[in-house]
Amino acid sequence: MHHAASGHGPLPAAGALAALPVRTVALWLLIWALPLVMVLVALGPDHVLWQIGLFFSRIAVVTFGGACAVLADMTQEAVGGFGWLSPGEMADGLFLAETTPGPLIMATQFAGFIAAGSHPGSLSSHAAGLLGAGLTTWVTFAPCFLWIFACAPWMERLERAERLQGALAAITAAIGGLIANLALWFALHVLFRSVSVAGLPVLSSLDWRATVIAAGAALLLFPLKCGIMPTLALSAAAGLAFSAF
Repeated sequence: MHHAASGHGPLPAAGALAALPVRTVALWLLIWALPLVMVLVALGPDHVLWQIGLFFSRIAVVTFGGACAVLADMTQEAVGGFGWLSPGEMADGLFLAETTPGPLIMATQFAGFIAAGSHPGSLSSHAAGLLGAGLTTWVTFAPCFLWIFACAPWMERLERAERLQGALAAITAAIGGLIANLALWFALHVLFRSVSVAGLPVLSSLDWRATVIAAGAALLLFPLKCGIMPTLALSAAAGLAFSAF
């Protein structure tokens, strides 16, 4: 009993573990798919809500590394691919998620709201936006619970899998590149009003106010070692002051 509790006893057979999550997977697949089926039946495959459900289901499944990695994929597709949001709206969603309680991943909810509200089809804009936000949240989090409950019996075995640990290390390195790419994308679209199709900034469109605030924030954070909250407060105050002119 002591060995089993401490995690150093023999691992259960893989065959015994494989039978455990079948019902869990089936249940969570049903929970995940139910709102998508309702949208498909009620509005059809051409409605933006169906596209939103499929898109955010996909990024919830195939994106590793937390919210920043999800946002990198979402930004490229929602802005550049589908055209649901403008770069400015995407930046607003990120900043709103960063400055309000709750996880950063809730920026997806903002994107779903704007995407559906801007393309409501037969629905009202407000109703479509609310449905888009709710559907986005549902299909973003349902797969997470599926993986958690389905993989829980396997966690001890997975922790000892050396090949898996090596794969996760490689994924972690790739995620660092994704986050750097996302930071560069937001920096370009915040500091410059216009960015070319090739992704290069139009130098004449430089926003001097955003540049001054960004430089001031960098100065406060790094050389002066100022805290996050004072830096945010001072940056917000500077933004309000600049907007008055």
